Amino acid sequence: MTYKKILAAVDLTDEAAQVLNQADQTAKQNGAELSLIVVVKPINQVYSGFDVAALAADAALIEADAVRQAESRLVEHAKALGIPAKRTFVGRGNPAHEIREMASELDVDLIILGTHGRHGLGLLLGSTATGVLHGCPCDVLTVRIK
Repeated sequence: MTYKKILAAVDLTDEAAQVLNQADQTAKQNGAELSLIVVVKPINQVYSGFDVAALAADAALIEADAVRQAESRLVEHAKALGIPAKRTFVGRGNPAHEIREMASELDVDLIILGTHGRHGLGLLLGSTATGVLHGCPCDVLTVRIK
């Protein structure tokens, strides 16, 4: 199968390079258009179980800053790969849901993302990768993070 549109989902850690390298190679091998996404979790998801309501104003500022940083870093990655900034996306919310939604919106035929594979079905894939697979509109390639 030849892929025409690929979406690479990264988390902007140092390990993102492994996913980006695979995505770049796959896109070049297929002559495909490559887009990038990172998802910023809302602060109440990051600190679930804690009462962050008292910090609502600060939480909004922290989230807004996280989105700005994610946009900036993602554009840097895209530039290094020759991807225009208009094909970089920052989602907010549940990573698996946001990745699937963007894949549908862009009508991609392949999603590439990393996995640590640490728990549950995650022993094979990882929680975000597993979540992406459920109801995914296209093929998914997971990159084992070393």
